[in-house]
Amino acid sequence: MPAHATIATADITGLLLAGGRGSRMGGVDKGLQPFNGEPLALHAIRRLGPQVGRLMVNANRNLADYEAFGVPVWPDSLADYAGPLAGFLAGLEHCTTPWLLTVPCDTPLFPTDLAARLAEAVVAGNAEIAIATAPEAAEGDVVLRPQPVFCLLRADLRGSLQRYTEAGGRKVHAWTAQHRTVHVPFDRPGDAPDAFFNANTLAELHALENR
Repeated sequence: MPAHATIATADITGLLLAGGRGSRMGGVDKGLQPFNGEPLALHAIRRLGPQVGRLMVNANRNLADYEAFGVPVWPDSLADYAGPLAGFLAGLEHCTTPWLLTVPCDTPLFPTDLAARLAEAVVAGNAEIAIATAPEAAEGDVVLRPQPVFCLLRADLRGSLQRYTEAGGRKVHAWTAQHRTVHVPFDRPGDAPDAFFNANTLAELHALENR
C-alpha cells in the first residue's frame, strides 16, 4: 500500500460536538455564541463540510437552532451531559459511513486539512483511531499535546464504546487506549498556531476574534 493511501472523503461523516454544558462560559450554549458575527457552530460546519461526505451535529439543547444550519442534529443517548464520549456515541449510533470524524464547536480555526491528515495517518498506521496533537507551551518548552476531541475513528467501534460507557467510563484517552490509535502531529511550518485553540470563556472567544 503506498504511503499516501487514504480514505475517500465520502467514507467519512463529520460530527460537530456541541452537547456540553458550557459551564466555563457561564452555562451558555457554546455553539450558538457569536464569532465574527456568526454562531461558532456555523463556522465549524462550514470548515468541516468540504472535508467529509456527510455532516451531523451533537447537541442537547436549542435543537431547532442547530437544525437551522441544515444538518441532522442528534442529542446524547447517555444522561446527564456525560462528556465528549457521549457525543462520540451519539454520532456512531447514526453514522452510515465507515469512518466518523469528531470536532468540537469551540475551536473555529481548526485545520482545513484535518480530515486528510488524520485519514492518511490512520491508513499508514493500520490503526482504528487517529487523534490530532498540537504544540502547546509547557514549563518554558513546547510539547505536542493530544487533542482527543479531534478524532477520526472507525464506525464499527460503536459496540466497544457502548460497553465502555455503560460500565461508567467517561475518559476519551482511556477508551482510545483500548484500540490501535495513532497520534498525528499538526506542527508543520505552515500550520496556524491558533488552529486548536478552544475558547472556554467568553473572554477567550473575544480574544480569538481580535487576533
